Amino acid sequence: MATAHFSTQILRPIPPVCGSFRRVTTTGLPSTSPSPPTIIFKTRKELNPRIQKLKWARKLSLVEQSIPPKPTVDVEGLVSFLYDDLPHLFDDRGIDRTAYDEQVKFRDPITKHDTISGYLFNISFLKNFFRPLFQLHWVKQTGPYEITTRWTMVMKFMLLPWKPELVFTGTSVMGINPNNGKFCSHVDFWDSIENNEYFSLEGLWDVFRQLRIYKTPVLETPRYQILKRTANYEVRKYAPFIVVETNGDKLAGSSGFNDVAGYIFGKNSTAEKIPMTTPVFTQALDPESSDVSIQIVLPLEKDISCLPDPSQETVSLRKVEGGIAAALKFSGKPTDDVVREKQKALRSSLIKDGLKPKVGCLLARYNDPGRTWSFTMRNEVLIWLEEFSLD
Repeated sequence: MATAHFSTQILRPIPPVCGSFRRVTTTGLPSTSPSPPTIIFKTRKELNPRIQKLKWARKLSLVEQSIPPKPTVDVEGLVSFLYDDLPHLFDDRGIDRTAYDEQVKFRDPITKHDTISGYLFNISFLKNFFRPLFQLHWVKQTGPYEITTRWTMVMKFMLLPWKPELVFTGTSVMGINPNNGKFCSHVDFWDSIENNEYFSLEGLWDVFRQLRIYKTPVLETPRYQILKRTANYEVRKYAPFIVVETNGDKLAGSSGFNDVAGYIFGKNSTAEKIPMTTPVFTQALDPESSDVSIQIVLPLEKDISCLPDPSQETVSLRKVEGGIAAALKFSGKPTDDVVREKQKALRSSLIKDGLKPKVGCLLARYNDPGRTWSFTMRNEVLIWLEEFSLD
């Protein structure tokens, strides 16, 4: 099934902050189709004044960030420590609890703990009921006694029969106790909501709305990492993949599908049968035009130089170099009008957020329309981006 190879968090634990809490903001987003995009890691920006004003964050401050750090606190060493320690947040090794105060304070929009035992319980709860995949993007010092991390966490809620996927991305601000050099606080900020104060009804709704049913076939898909999830879309980094493609008739049409499906079912120079994958892509340089191509992704282990030639002249093989794309997920039958509406909404959101979308779009259809209830269908509109800044 479609999997994101990295992650953010819903109730995610990492240490709280002991100083004025500051949120690292993200502006850019990356790439487009054939030409791979560039991810820019910028130096830290000025703090968001709105975040600085949060009363609840101030109450967690145990030290003034303006006080010069004592020589005994090796903040650079703690940055290196987190790069090594946090990737083990949910594996059998786990985090090193000796690096945290006994009274470490943890906050995210819907979770609150004030001791190391509560902090570790939160980690255990997520591990057992959500099976999180955690990816650490970067760690940097953002104050004399403050370190900020950026992460992605992808989880599956195992208690529901359809095991919905929940995605969270954001930053964690971790405070350091200057008296012992241990982490004394941790505050999470989610990219998908505006109100990150505890307790956030917006945050709770963000969790519940991800519990809906999307039926994704258990088939191989192109590999991607989720770099950021906002309220309206995900930003993904796609690895290169190979497609077999031919001309279609319209964005949400099926003309040409039998030709590309025939290739993987044996209509090729060696009569080789190739495993089916998902999704089926339809690419349009102009969503209003009928000039589209319909594509099936080939298995990742295949090399284009070793693949058999198509038997039909109208069918061809092509390597997509991957890159950065924004994706908007939706259910229901993807008619031309619906797809155009979703494409316009996504493009508008990207421009509003300061991103540079490329021309055209992709429609990704994950399900067999004849065998899937429309309200459980997983469809996506994707737009490649010029550039993405994960700062």
